[in-house]
Amino acid sequence: MNHPADLQYLDIQGACQTFKTRNGPFCALKNVNLKVARGEFVALIGHSGCGKSTLLNLIAGLTAPTAGVLLCANREIGGPGPERAVVFQNHSLLPWLTCFENVHLAVERVFAATEGKAQLRARTAAALALVGLSAAAQKRPGEISGGMKQRVGIARALSMEPQVLLLDEPFGALDALTRARLQDELLQIVAHTRSTVVMVTHDVDEAVLLSDRVVMMTNGPSATIGEVLHIDLPRPRNRVELAESTHFLHYRKAVIDFLYTRQAHVERTTA
Repeated sequence: MNHPADLQYLDIQGACQTFKTRNGPFCALKNVNLKVARGEFVALIGHSGCGKSTLLNLIAGLTAPTAGVLLCANREIGGPGPERAVVFQNHSLLPWLTCFENVHLAVERVFAATEGKAQLRARTAAALALVGLSAAAQKRPGEISGGMKQRVGIARALSMEPQVLLLDEPFGALDALTRARLQDELLQIVAHTRSTVVMVTHDVDEAVLLSDRVVMMTNGPSATIGEVLHIDLPRPRNRVELAESTHFLHYRKAVIDFLYTRQAHVERTTA
């Protein structure tokens, strides 16, 4: 999948992240360079401790790099912004609010200054409808399943109409069937919204199924991008059809080879 340079939306240039610890400085990321095109779906994958979530936090503006620069739409990322929405593995819903109210909070934060109450409620309802939760709008988080809670988290992020959707293992705590169902729904949602997506995952099949490129991280400390794999599979994608696709199996094998052959020895020697 080719992305012309003028469509590049995220630009990470020489990003480094070092943390202060009791044992001295710890270099989590070193010299990370990555460009992401508008509308592209990129998966970050690697062993635990390779800095995937650290990199996502830098893009979100939740932390600042110790070196390098990150740009979004040619503007330096200096903190969180509504154009970049994050969905974490922990849905972080407020338990005393309904699903509608949890999403409405985000809508108010972004659009209250420019839109009336009716428009804000319409935006909230539309976001819940997009993830198939209109019927659960008045339920509280304790009354719905884990998969539904993640849908609310995704709806909350989408309600802000972000240009970049950042996903930090949003399906990692779910059972296999629920995870597969939400992966399929995410494919449909992204096709509809055309958001730029950066997703952290440990799941090889998930990375290949969803993304246009799989960015494979080397093991930490001083982790960086080891290899980038372009996934040339047509969209819309059907998991049942891809299960027997020689192209899908080729990409899957390439990621597994990187993680468990070329990076495995590094992990063993630093364990």
